[in-house]
Amino acid sequence: MTGMRYATMQCSLGWVLLAAREDGVCAILLGDGPEQLMADLRRRFPREMPLVDPVGLCDWLNQAVESIERPGTSLALPWAEQGTRFQQRVWRELKAVPAGSTTSYRELAARVGNPKAVRAVARACAANPLAVAVPCHRVLRVDGQLAGYRWGLDRKRALLEREALAWA
Repeated sequence: MTGMRYATMQCSLGWVLLAAREDGVCAILLGDGPEQLMADLRRRFPREMPLVDPVGLCDWLNQAVESIERPGTSLALPWAEQGTRFQQRVWRELKAVPAGSTTSYRELAARVGNPKAVRAVARACAANPLAVAVPCHRVLRVDGQLAGYRWGLDRKRALLEREALAWA
């Protein structure tokens, strides 16, 4: 594989874009259509010239969609390392939050060793390029209410509801 490749597919939450480089999957994005997703991909990776590759990425894209449609489905994909050290710590802690469970931004800040970094944790969640694989949708406000989600509160609510049903 040379450079970045991507593929899109429609799912029950809109559209999914999966992008990969030689070192693995670097983005799983959710949106309302392929054009919006491509704009998001270009914004996140401005130096890349992604090439469409629906055949080569078919299996990985199907896995990503399956994890959206059936919570708890494991994603056995190679991941491209990215983000700052702090973002990586936040994302690693998020992956430890079990499906069907939630945490708060405050709890997550404490888990990464900086209880006062609530806003930085929220920014790390917003910067997450791996929807579902890094489950930022499992983070709520300290009062248990839904708070911002990069891909929309309706998608966040739907993902949490699916997980609650799957793990009830």
